[in-house]
Amino acid sequence: MSQQDTSGARSWTFLTSHARALIAIAHNPHSRLRDIADRIDVTERSAQTIVNDLQEAGYITRTRVGRRNHYSIDPSRPFRHSADADYRIEGLLTVFTSHDSLYRGGDQDTSTDLGT
Repeated sequence: MSQQDTSGARSWTFLTSHARALIAIAHNPHSRLRDIADRIDVTERSAQTIVNDLQEAGYITRTRVGRRNHYSIDPSRPFRHSADADYRIEGLLTVFTSHDSLYRGGDQDTSTDLGT
């Protein structure tokens, strides 16, 4: 079923839910699945599927810390589409984490665990 905006036109976005989840994890590597789901506007079950996809593809690693998960991102991984495979996800993450730092006045800790 296609999404419709209020004008009746079909709705779409430039970033997939997988990209949005990766960015959400970059913002907060200690995020719960519920927090990721809320941030990217999907169900918690969908967020779990997306995070599992990212982990199975090697984009993130999940480490259990007590009752919570901690995620690390491998920024050296390439984009999955063959047209973009020469580019690393580090650029995408940098754009979005740097953007937020600039527009929030730099007063929040936007450091991420990018596996370094």
